[in-house]
Amino acid sequence: MHAGTTAPAALFGCRDIALDLGGRQILHGIGLQVRRGEVLGIIGPNGAGKTSLLEVLSGRIRPKHGRVEFEGRDVTALPLYERARLGIGRTFQTPVVPDELTVGETFKAARQACKPYLTRFDAEYGAEVVGFKFAADVPTAKLDALDRRKLLLACLLMRRPKILLMDEPAAGLINSEVDEIDQHIRLLSKDMNIAVIIVEHRIELLEAIADRVMVMDAGATISEGSLAHVLADAKVHAAYFENVVEGALT
Repeated sequence: MHAGTTAPAALFGCRDIALDLGGRQILHGIGLQVRRGEVLGIIGPNGAGKTSLLEVLSGRIRPKHGRVEFEGRDVTALPLYERARLGIGRTFQTPVVPDELTVGETFKAARQACKPYLTRFDAEYGAEVVGFKFAADVPTAKLDALDRRKLLLACLLMRRPKILLMDEPAAGLINSEVDEIDQHIRLLSKDMNIAVIIVEHRIELLEAIADRVMVMDAGATISEGSLAHVLADAKVHAAYFENVVEGALT
């Protein structure tokens, strides 16, 4: 960055997030920021609190204390649906779709999930962005894991989100399918200027797409920086480096 210039303001972030569930401390002192078009990867051993953090950021769970901020506004008290209307989208590790509906019925339900209601042209836009090509009368129950993920992502993109919170989008996919997810995330972040926070175990995916990586352990951040930096960090090695096997964190 040239002297005299300032870094772009953060689009989304949180400060000093703490979360207790069932009398157990799940998160403590978590803070992060992400800018438009940036991909922040989050890694850590099982039970580190990664998904719980996404639950707080998306509004599904209220933190014990701390702030969630979007476009300079404190949104900590806003429920999930209000955050979604602002432009905060969320995907889940398991791509659950309504198996009793067809593809067309699923898109219609997503278009009419909240006001303003969207048109079928909005659905066509979302499908085109992720390369989802199925006739409207195809039952969603017949879709494989990758196409279920693409359908759900298309439903989110209809509403032009500004940030996506993605929980293990490569889970259950083979290498060629992971490559396709890689290309979609690159398109969303670099071409469409959408910020992405991605929890992921597939190191090869984060190596390809993440601008920065944050490592969590026992509900706290233990390292942050480039992927190479965090993987060389002694604290990360102490937490779980021995579980890195053939590029996958378990």
